[in-house]
Amino acid sequence: MTAPNPRQGPHLVLLAVYALFVLAAGARSIVQIATQFDEAPFAYVLSFVAALTYAAGWFAIRRAAHGRPAFARVMLWVELAGVVVVGTLSLVKGDWFPDATVWSDYGRGYGWVPAILPIAGLVWLHRSAPKEDEAA
Repeated sequence: MTAPNPRQGPHLVLLAVYALFVLAAGARSIVQIATQFDEAPFAYVLSFVAALTYAAGWFAIRRAAHGRPAFARVMLWVELAGVVVVGTLSLVKGDWFPDATVWSDYGRGYGWVPAILPIAGLVWLHRSAPKEDEAA
């Protein structure tokens, strides 16, 4: 079995998108918390939590590309759960969300990328995992 090459592969696209979402969600939430916090505190804090989740996801995917996938498996499932829970709450408890979060409506405001991103990461992890006959 050859060692994984962290300088090439589909994970680089995932890393780029995660970095973009760290910046987008992080900057948006920091500005909203600093200037409009009283308007939708729950939504703005959830967007900040999403930004932290994307930062952890970036780190986790980077570690997985170096052959250490355990944290990525956990982090991607946590991220997906966040998108599903917040997305569902934003639909059934709309009064809790006077302003949208990154994960509202399953990421509709961001082209549903927030819902697709952890799934794409999990697919990449599954496909990049060593096969049983290779591991032996």
